Amino acid sequence: MATRPPVQMPKLSRRSRILLILAGIVVLLLLLGARLLDTYVNWLWFGEVGYRQVFTTQLVTRVALFFAVAVLVGGILAITLLIAYRTRPVFVPVAGTEDPLARYRAGIVQRVRLFGIGIPVIAGLIAGASAQSNWQVVQLFMNATNFGRTDPEFGIDIGFYAFKLPFYTWLLGWLFVGVVVSFIAAAISHYLFGGIRLAGRSGQLTTAARVQLAVTAGIFVLLKAVEYFLDRYELMFSDRNALFTGASYTDLNAVLPAKLILLFIAIICAAAFFAAAFTRNLQLPAIATVLMVLSSILIGAAWPAILEQFSVRPNAIQKESVPIERNLEATRAAYGLTEDKVTYRNYPGTSDADPAEVRANPTIPNIRVLDPTLLSPTFTQREGRQNFYNFPDQLDVDRYPTEQPDGSTKMQDYIVGLREINTNGLAENQQSWINRTMVYTHGNGFVGAPANTVDRPPSVGTEGASEQAQAESDQGGYPRFRISDLNGNNSTFPIKGENARVYYGELVTDYAIVGGDGPDTPREYDPRPAKTFKYNGDGGVPIGNWFNRLVFFAHEGERNILFSSAIGEGSKIMYNRNPRDRVRDVAPWLTVDGDPYPAVVNGEIKWIIDGYTTLENYPYAQRMSLGETTVDSRTGMPTQPDENISYARNSVKATVDAFDGSVNLYSVDDKDPVLKAWRGVFPGVVKPSSEMPKGLQQHLRYPEDLFKIQRELISRYHVTSPQDFYSTRTFWDVPPDPTADGGTDSNTDAAAQPPYYVLAQAPGQTTPTFQLTSALRVLERQFLGAWVSASSDPKTYGQFTVLRLPTENNQTEGPIQAQNRFQSTDRVTRERTLFQNPNVEPVYGNLLTLPVSGGIMYVEPIYIRRKDENAFPQLARMLVSYGSKVGFDSTVGGALDQVFGQGAGQAAAQQQGGDGSADQQPQQPGGGNNQQPQNPEMAAAVQEMQAALQKLRQAQQSGDFAAQGEALQELDAAGQRFEQAQGGS
Repeated sequence: MATRPPVQMPKLSRRSRILLILAGIVVLLLLLGARLLDTYVNWLWFGEVGYRQVFTTQLVTRVALFFAVAVLVGGILAITLLIAYRTRPVFVPVAGTEDPLARYRAGIVQRVRLFGIGIPVIAGLIAGASAQSNWQVVQLFMNATNFGRTDPEFGIDIGFYAFKLPFYTWLLGWLFVGVVVSFIAAAISHYLFGGIRLAGRSGQLTTAARVQLAVTAGIFVLLKAVEYFLDRYELMFSDRNALFTGASYTDLNAVLPAKLILLFIAIICAAAFFAAAFTRNLQLPAIATVLMVLSSILIGAAWPAILEQFSVRPNAIQKESVPIERNLEATRAAYGLTEDKVTYRNYPGTSDADPAEVRANPTIPNIRVLDPTLLSPTFTQREGRQNFYNFPDQLDVDRYPTEQPDGSTKMQDYIVGLREINTNGLAENQQSWINRTMVYTHGNGFVGAPANTVDRPPSVGTEGASEQAQAESDQGGYPRFRISDLNGNNSTFPIKGENARVYYGELVTDYAIVGGDGPDTPREYDPRPAKTFKYNGDGGVPIGNWFNRLVFFAHEGERNILFSSAIGEGSKIMYNRNPRDRVRDVAPWLTVDGDPYPAVVNGEIKWIIDGYTTLENYPYAQRMSLGETTVDSRTGMPTQPDENISYARNSVKATVDAFDGSVNLYSVDDKDPVLKAWRGVFPGVVKPSSEMPKGLQQHLRYPEDLFKIQRELISRYHVTSPQDFYSTRTFWDVPPDPTADGGTDSNTDAAAQPPYYVLAQAPGQTTPTFQLTSALRVLERQFLGAWVSASSDPKTYGQFTVLRLPTENNQTEGPIQAQNRFQSTDRVTRERTLFQNPNVEPVYGNLLTLPVSGGIMYVEPIYIRRKDENAFPQLARMLVSYGSKVGFDSTVGGALDQVFGQGAGQAAAQQQGGDGSADQQPQQPGGGNNQQPQNPEMAAAVQEMQAALQKLRQAQQSGDFAAQGEALQELDAAGQRFEQAQGGS
């Protein structure tokens, strides 16, 4: 073979080579510097929380995967290029002959090491960087456990599908990548060096090129055979039938045999490719290729399609009955909806209850009138105290044992929230770096309000009263705040010592620098009389040494960290302060619930976060979209990743201390196989359930996100017959939220109604239980199909109660029908000052669905909010519906009397501060209530507030800003003392 002499490529000068090397080092530092900096900062953070094992395990696994896959892909490519180069044909230059590839060939030959090493290294680096993110797949494979259950088709333990099959498919995928890349590299190399020539009709191949390409193609086909073998198991997650997940009749009787046939065909075709490497006949690999393609089309696609179209669909109920039975059983097992967890009861839904029966129902005194999704502005305006304190946009519901006026103790549900620091609320003159990071560093206290009471219910104007008089009567009610903070403790949730300070919460976005003994170190703002505080807890990473200061200067991009004299010996920096993020980083293998909630546990404020173990591969279990299913009118947007799951367990409860940020993980399902596998990966990270404090057990709630998934499944998987399941005629679904925009229009795709925490006694329960509840309507109809609840009581935690309502005769109105009845009732439409007042906006609260005395009761609060920027909601009216009757009054008791007759609401009125209630609380001075304080402490606090107000007026008149500040501080302290005395009474 002859060609012209190769063209000499220009050589780089020594200076150019040095500049290129320096440029490469700079690029490498830019690419790796930020990553190394983040790694060190994370290492410090994991050391702070005591979970450095989690960090090192992840890091070592990622690094090992990076190099393993890099060596695999890069090594295969390097061997391929070496073979192609060593077996290249020899060229003899011929004058007058033009070769368009000569200059490229010459360039490669002159820098053969650069190309021969550089290309595999680059390919390996790219592959390794991509593969290291799959560290969880590898770790689960190495720590696989058995489920003790087998799949119904192959009889293999579920652990194979959960832990081993994902690893096999992952590894096979990288082998495919290596082989495909090597085939392309071999083809290009042989073409450049003349081993493949495209001249003539058919072109020519050298022996070396034919051998290398044929062997590589044969290996690819062998890998395809392995893929066909694994595809048989992947059929257990088939989505061929849109109604259910799992191998359908077509999959079992057409696709599964086809995979075996294709496997043997692939082995035969691979043998043909290997044979072609040692013969000059290229017809064998060509025939093998055609055979593979045709068999894939005819056997793998056409035959299943024909069977599906002409045999399965005309007889679908009969053909799919076995797969549906498998899907029903597997789904219930995968999502914890088995018979020992779910109790179904028939419930009439309609009843002619008399006043005495309603009055005696244990649910009535606990009817929740406060909506946690609406009251954050009310909490902030009335209990925020300072402009830099705030409450989360949505408050939480929890329960606490509460002493009653007769000395007894009963469980009471509360709307709760933490008074958190919100540096975005700082005034313009408070926005300095020192203020944001070193002065205003923490919140103050835990605020709760009984969920079934308000301080003063509004009175309903009588018909015929003047509009002005009725407007005066429409002043709404506010929550009865009970506060435990640095200024005092409420007996319901007492907090020890310094633990009322909230350094870790949902609102904090800035890092904070605390502690330190330097002469210029500012003291943190504190609401106590001293007004300053030095942090002495365990939270934060030391930043007193110059190396760490330099690290965080680079990480945060803030030069003050490096140069400020306010940072000294003992200073610490707090970052990653959101409790959900802290748990997600400590346990990256958990799916974290979207709603952390605070609780006072043994005198300390703890954030409680639910953690789920999830799988994508559970044979025959229904796959659910995690992000889509957990969206409702309350969340608005997805709080979970958009991924499919077919297994979920609430196996872990996590706590984050609001004062020092410490994280603890507790198992609540020690038998969960997935949790057992992760405990093998991170031994000692999750504490056994026996170590969970009893005080914490009293505040565990059944998690919302898991409940949303389970209620969606219950709406379909309550059926037991494959025929009923296929027909879907007995299905239910989650109704849209009728209080949301467009919720009462059945033709719109309004957001789903969220589940609600209530303290109620459902049929089958012996005492009022704190539980998470939801209504389910008949599929695509507005009548109520079922009522679902999950218990949060420690004795019955996680037990479901499902009340089936009649769907043929005596149907019960659903939430949308109840809302429409509310809005069309004469008593409601006549309320002009509430609904037609141009200065006031009515806001509908959560519509609760409660089973009461054989019927279904709907309860909904109506709030009023003035139309101005600083307005906040206050309770104005209560709506109650039972059957065809509607009550509309300022209290639940009054509304119940309208529905059932006089005396029915007596139990509710005693709890909701109606006229003559023993739990009635006075307002602060100026609040519109003429009642006087009922104990000496309250009277003294009122006098102090009046004196502080007088002092403030005098300071304002004289223009003395210092005196104004002192007066405001005195007024704030007196107001807090008033509320402490008020809560204690």
